Amino acid sequence: MRAVAAATVTGVAALASYILLPHSSKVFPLIRRLSSMATGATTSSSARPVETFSMAFVTAPSEDTARSLASGLVSSRLAACVNILPGVTSVYEWEGEVNTDSEVLMMIKTRTSRIPELTEYVQKHHPYDVPEVITTSIEGGSRPYLDWLAKNVPEVSTEI
Repeated sequence: MRAVAAATVTGVAALASYILLPHSSKVFPLIRRLSSMATGATTSSSARPVETFSMAFVTAPSEDTARSLASGLVSSRLAACVNILPGVTSVYEWEGEVNTDSEVLMMIKTRTSRIPELTEYVQKHHPYDVPEVITTSIEGGSRPYLDWLAKNVPEVSTEI
C-alpha cells in the first residue's frame, strides 16, 4: 500500500511539474513537498537524513551472552538500544554438517557510520568463531526517537 501511495504522489508531482510549471511560480513549493512525500526526504535543513541510522542483527547462544554484548555496545556508545529477542531457532551449515540451535537475536540500533566499530566489537567479544553481524538501513521512524539515537551514538568514537 505504501508503494502505491508513493507512486501516486510521485505521479502527481510529475504531472504537476509538467502541466503547472509554465503557468505558476507558486507551484514550486508544492512540487517540492510532493516529491519529499514520495521519497521520504525532508525539506528542513536542520533535519537529519534517516539513512544516517542502521540496525544490526546479531545472534548469540544465550540471553546472558546477549546481555553482556548489549551492555558493552551501549556503554561504548556503539548502540543506543539493543533489543534481545529470545526463542530463535537457527538452522545452518557449519563444517559440513547441518545444525539446529536455540539462540537469541539482538536487534541493535546505531549510526551507519559506526557499523565497522560495532562489528569489530562483536567479533572481539562474541564466543562464536564467526558471529553473525548483518545490517540494514533504517528508512523511517519517529523523529524524536531518531534524535535520541543520534544523541546516544556519536558520529565518532568518544574513547581515547
